[in-house]
Amino acid sequence: MKQNLLVATHNRGKVVEYSEMLAALDVQWRSLDDIGFALEVEETGDSFQANAILKSQAYAAETGLLTLADDSGLEVDALARGPGIYTARYGGPGLTPQQRYEYLLANLQDVPWPLRSARFRCVIALAGEDGALLGTAEGVCEGMIAQEARGAGGFGYDPVFYLPDRGQTMAQLAPYEKHAISHRGRALQAVEPLLRKVLEGGSMSGNA
Repeated sequence: MKQNLLVATHNRGKVVEYSEMLAALDVQWRSLDDIGFALEVEETGDSFQANAILKSQAYAAETGLLTLADDSGLEVDALARGPGIYTARYGGPGLTPQQRYEYLLANLQDVPWPLRSARFRCVIALAGEDGALLGTAEGVCEGMIAQEARGAGGFGYDPVFYLPDRGQTMAQLAPYEKHAISHRGRALQAVEPLLRKVLEGGSMSGNA
């Protein structure tokens, strides 16, 4: 019987991404909705790592399941590395993803191309069934903020996140290309050895 692995999110698309990127793992991927768990853990940390740890430990302790949680966002150098941990709320409540990236473009309209550097950052935390932190891993994807949206793939800020080495935005990449270079993909690659060790019954702690 496969072990349940909870991804601490209500976003089914994120769970699909996880399962695709770690397809070799013999686990039953579960979202919070899959297990009928409605509790929302407030992200009160002051960093991506703090929020990821907080969520992984809280959901693991409440559900008794091995739990992966991530916190991620966009850091724009011209905005003093904002919106950062506030990425999902950038521009105010109730906005669509398109409205949020349009708000970003409006705030950068007078910023010249060389100063539009940015990065997606993701920290993943793994907590055991008892809520104990087992480790964390980080992934970063460097790029630029485009001057206009391009591409229909991905989600969030992908249409305006330009990858100079590929000449495309994140939203123009095929899913397998995005998985290989995205901040979440890199964080998952980094956490995979720790996850395998835990699933095999070993014990390990610290950063993956």
